[in-house]
Amino acid sequence: MFEVPIGISARHIHLSPHHIEQIFGLGYNLRSKKILSQPGQYAAEETVKVVGPKGRFENVRILGPSRGNTQLEISRTDAYMLGIDPPLRASGDLDGTPGITVAGPKAEIHLDRGVIIAARHIHLHHDEAAMMNIRDQQIVNVKLSGQRGGIFHHVLCRVSSNFRLDMHIDTDEANAFGIQNGDKGTIIVI
Repeated sequence: MFEVPIGISARHIHLSPHHIEQIFGLGYNLRSKKILSQPGQYAAEETVKVVGPKGRFENVRILGPSRGNTQLEISRTDAYMLGIDPPLRASGDLDGTPGITVAGPKAEIHLDRGVIIAARHIHLHHDEAAMMNIRDQQIVNVKLSGQRGGIFHHVLCRVSSNFRLDMHIDTDEANAFGIQNGDKGTIIVI
C-alpha cells in the first residue's frame, strides 16, 4: 500500500498563448503568484471572468504556464451555477465539450469548447510509478480514512518524468469526503 497526498483543485482555467494575448494584450506574460505541486506549474496573479448562460464567476484563477488549448476546469456544482453541462474528462480531452465566455482586461472571447469537470487523477513520476507497479493511464482506487472516509474509485494515473506524486480532486469531492489539502489517501492497485 502506498500513500498519496491529496490536492484540491478549485475552479481554474488554462489559457493558450493566443488567448492570453487576446485577453491581456500582445506579448503579455503571466506572473506567478504561487508555485503548485507539479514542477513548473503555478497559479498566476491574473484572473478572468467566465460567463455561462445562467451565471458567472469573477476572479477565476489562471494556471500557468500557457497550454496548447484553453481549458476551464470546474466542479459539477459550478456547472449548475453557470448553466452548462460539461462532461467528466481527463485534462486535454476537449472534443465534444461545451464552450464558455471568458473576459479579461483587454477582451471578451467566446470558446466553442473547452469546459470540463476534471476526472480525479494521480500524478506520478516514472520512478514512483515503477516502485508502485503502476503504468500511465492505469485506473486505481484510493482509500481515505477519517470521519467521512471512503474509497475513490476510477482514479486515473498519469505518469511522466515531469510529475511528482500528488492526487487531484475537485471541491465537490473534497467537501463530500471532508478532505483538506495535504490529507493523504492509500492507493489500491486493482
